[in-house]
Amino acid sequence: MNFATLPGLAVLNPGGRDPDQSFKDGPGRPDSAGHPPVNYHAYAACTQGAFYRSTALAARHRNVLLLLRGDLTESQRAFEILKAQGCFIAISFKETGTQQVTQQLLKPKRFQRFQEIAASADLCLSSTRDLLPLFTSVSKRAIHLPTPYPLEYAPWNFARPMNERRGLFIGTREFDVLSRNHLLALAAARTFSVPVTVINPDGKSGLQRLQALRFPEDQLTVTTPLPYPQYLQLMARHRLVFQFDQSSVPGQVAGDSLLCRIPTVGGNGAVEQIAFTDLHGNGRTFDQLAELGQDLLRDEEFYQEQVRALERSAAAQLSFAKGFESLSLYFPGLT
Repeated sequence: MNFATLPGLAVLNPGGRDPDQSFKDGPGRPDSAGHPPVNYHAYAACTQGAFYRSTALAARHRNVLLLLRGDLTESQRAFEILKAQGCFIAISFKETGTQQVTQQLLKPKRFQRFQEIAASADLCLSSTRDLLPLFTSVSKRAIHLPTPYPLEYAPWNFARPMNERRGLFIGTREFDVLSRNHLLALAAARTFSVPVTVINPDGKSGLQRLQALRFPEDQLTVTTPLPYPQYLQLMARHRLVFQFDQSSVPGQVAGDSLLCRIPTVGGNGAVEQIAFTDLHGNGRTFDQLAELGQDLLRDEEFYQEQVRALERSAAAQLSFAKGFESLSLYFPGLT
């Protein structure tokens, strides 16, 4: 018997670090406490649901999106509890880069757990197209649904006037994640002769690596990680985001740039391929991406065209309204 009564989608990361958080009033404001309504939190926020680390709290909802994390033992235990409660259970990977998922499932016991969970789930939801073949190999109930963004909410519009936008914002920050191609993106940006901003999460070692690139004096601005609203304010002061990321991720950096209404060049994530059809990195060489970056810097008509295009595609496919509409097609009684 199903005793779950709470409306909205519950997104459950069992035993994860992010605390339980309700989105019953929608996405909130950028300066409010808690996790911003992006990534998997966005699925909850666009339905006025909640994000949980507690399985007992998630089980109060009729619909639950269960995130597969770690060695899957906690995820499998949570699945059994939710199933007993009568919830409609969808599953998705917590970390969705293709290399991340491959690493997670390398051990046979983990892959067996994944197969057992996916075969019994009511739905397999992938935030990227690249993982669909993995889900469909086990389940006939698999869909691709990109993470939405609160584009229609005025407090989440970080756009700056065109005449206040300068230079490049580097959309990657990890030297040690090879698929990010962070070093190559920085090396290409160095040749652009415009201001470049990069976030350095690695302290002294990261700064030493950046200094070794020998950017011309005053071209490179280095900042430490910032709270999300301040990070968006910083990004919005730039003309475009530039990256060579080939990780096949949902595309949060590109989603962040949508909130700033600035183009992202490069990246092969889901958001990049939906919102930046002329600029994404899937099937384009790094030389071609560098040329597109140069075009956006010097060709005002092309730049304006790309800004209009991203606004149209994002509103049509990546807004909270679209996210709710898509989720309601698959989750029963989601209103």
